[in-house]
Amino acid sequence: MLKIGQIEYANCTPLFNVLREQFDCLEYEFVLGVPAVLNRLLQTGEIDVCPSSSIEYAYHPDLYSILPQLSISSIGAVASVLLFSRVPIENLGDCLIRLSSESATSVNLLKILIRQRFDLSCTYETAPPVTIDAVDSSSALLLIGDSALRATLQKSAPYVYDLGDLWHSWTGYPFVFALWLCRNEVADGGELKRLSRQLIEAKERVSGQLEHIVTGAKESSWMGRDRLLTYWRENITYQLDERAIEGLKLYYTKCFECGLIDAIPRLSFVDV
Repeated sequence: MLKIGQIEYANCTPLFNVLREQFDCLEYEFVLGVPAVLNRLLQTGEIDVCPSSSIEYAYHPDLYSILPQLSISSIGAVASVLLFSRVPIENLGDCLIRLSSESATSVNLLKILIRQRFDLSCTYETAPPVTIDAVDSSSALLLIGDSALRATLQKSAPYVYDLGDLWHSWTGYPFVFALWLCRNEVADGGELKRLSRQLIEAKERVSGQLEHIVTGAKESSWMGRDRLLTYWRENITYQLDERAIEGLKLYYTKCFECGLIDAIPRLSFVDV
């Protein structure tokens, strides 16, 4: 039985909803978690495949293959990877920034932006999942996923920066926050290839299903129906086209330039 990691964020809800409602998933076991937890489970072989932080592939390219045509990306603002700051970002030099522990991809993106786009040097402190209130004890705070979405509904910091928007306005490329990764030992199996084809088909169906999905989405209770639909339609894409792949390669290059990874990985895709 194929063990599939399922990220418990609003950005994954539509794809998993279509997959689980409209395809035969009896031979799959779904394991829920945040990106950092699922990355560890994938690395240790406790799950076989999941939408995983894109930096996880660069950390262990020998362990994984990439499912083609699939990602969690943004072309501009992503709305759920946000830096909350008490001062303008250009004034953050030598300041402490608190980091979410839930995704290394977004953490590394922030470090790249701070160093290469804004030419600043900051100190960083990674903490367990925190709320917007933590910005009171630091100059800035990085939140991702539902924590970031919830924070925008509350009293916020004076300055809020969307990392997807900062990346796109700087480079012109989409940003790939997550790839669908599988362990190499299952990459050639029929079960994995079947799942990959199902996910590609589910991705194509999502846009026509959003009105249905939002009626049963638990996120509607705190985001509101219209805001959730806007987030899915305008901020999140599941595509992994040539432009997104070029953006992914650029991200890996900048991670290497900043000493965040040891080498720029070669992309290895599952043949479906």
